[in-house]
Amino acid sequence: MTDLPRAENSGRDNNELSLVPNEFRATLNVLVVDDERTLRESCRSILTGLGYRVEAAPRGDEAVKLLQRKTFDIVLTDLYMPEVTGLDVLKAAMEAAPDTIVIVMTGNPSVASNVEALREGAWDYLPKPFSATHLEIVVGRAAHAVLVAHESAPGGEPATGVADEDAPLGVSALFTRCLALARRVAATDASVFITGETGSGKEMIAQFIHQRSRRRVRPLVAVNCAALPEGLLESEMFGHVKGAFTGAVRDKAGLLETANGGTLFLDELTEMPKPLQAKLLRVIQDGVVRRVGSNSTSSVVNVRFISASNRDPDESVRTGILREDLFYRLRVVPIALPPLRDRPEDIALLASHFLRTYWRQHRGGETRPPMLTEEAIRGLQRYNWPGNVRELQNAIEHAVVLLEPGQAATAADIPIQTDHSPMPAVVTPSTESEPETEDYLSESYHSGRERVIAQFERRYLAELVRATQGNMSKAARMAGVDRTTLYRLMERHGLQREAVLSPNEK
Repeated sequence: MTDLPRAENSGRDNNELSLVPNEFRATLNVLVVDDERTLRESCRSILTGLGYRVEAAPRGDEAVKLLQRKTFDIVLTDLYMPEVTGLDVLKAAMEAAPDTIVIVMTGNPSVASNVEALREGAWDYLPKPFSATHLEIVVGRAAHAVLVAHESAPGGEPATGVADEDAPLGVSALFTRCLALARRVAATDASVFITGETGSGKEMIAQFIHQRSRRRVRPLVAVNCAALPEGLLESEMFGHVKGAFTGAVRDKAGLLETANGGTLFLDELTEMPKPLQAKLLRVIQDGVVRRVGSNSTSSVVNVRFISASNRDPDESVRTGILREDLFYRLRVVPIALPPLRDRPEDIALLASHFLRTYWRQHRGGETRPPMLTEEAIRGLQRYNWPGNVRELQNAIEHAVVLLEPGQAATAADIPIQTDHSPMPAVVTPSTESEPETEDYLSESYHSGRERVIAQFERRYLAELVRATQGNMSKAARMAGVDRTTLYRLMERHGLQREAVLSPNEK
């Protein structure tokens, strides 16, 4: 790379650099390390022009010596250098000052060494080739993180010093390992990809990470990629300009802009349509948001991404549902949540917590809450919990409504639906019979036809979602319709994918 071209309309007036005052930027020491002279000097020139105090080193060994003599707030280092590599520079920076933000520059952002750098403490990586605008944005994000750390940690307190009283509950080895990893990654700005079955607590872990991050003073914004049709999801995420489509009567900021400075939680990412995945990748790489219907950049955002899926994302990549480049950008640190059936030692703790919580919510704190008997706990531990923590939570809330103060709750007092039959709201052939002949003749042809078609559509959609295990892309292909039509049909009949798949969930 010989130069750093500027991207069109960087949107500097709207980007995250406006969150970092010039006087604060002028206090930040930045070190650029790269054995390619042109790139190194271009980075130094651009960052100096933005007001940072910048030094540069042509080799890794020189950078290590500089780090031993002087404290740097931000370090940009090439990953692949002879003898002393970017990983060596990273480790030296972490040893000299653990709060230093290190950004690795690499021409091969998908390989294991880049992931290793992030696990070793790198804050982010900058894929080559990159534009001057991209450099400006990434370093601006880092500067903003330093600013937030200064503001939220007065007197030298740790920036992530949050009490663990609100931590997700669990004592099993499987769960505590996940929680420890979430706690470690929270202090960085690395993207996290959480996998786990429906109801296992993926959003709860995302909240845990956000609340212990440098971004906790900014919002955590959640979007369910499976709940909205493609057109609506695009408008919700990226925003739109007035007149972009019918009903767009004014400009509207999207969720990416709402989450600026904070965290965006992408739930069920594997269900996001491919065109939106490409647009999201652009935002991740450059921070540039272009609203629907706009011909220019609307804003530049500084967002941390946490994604989740109840599917195997590797399989989604193999089948072409999920873009590989997007997957690698979002799965910097993977966290796999175990299902509740694999951690039975957590059930008693969770059940007791939910019982106390819902007793206060529904009955107030003036009466003594019920207690779970040993027999009730054994019954809960024997159950398979296909709906995971959410199903346990719903079962305990149901019991609380019917229990008396101080009552010793038995297994019979806690409703567990062992047959997993569908909810009454989901019509199946076994729950709704066809009308008798005289019923057909009691109404007009058109109204009868519409009623029967509606019954068929509802049954068909429910069975289709179950047959594909909730994979909406596959369901649309099987039905011979596009995803937008499928979502519209489900919305028309009041069907939700999660309710169809997990009939015990409320």
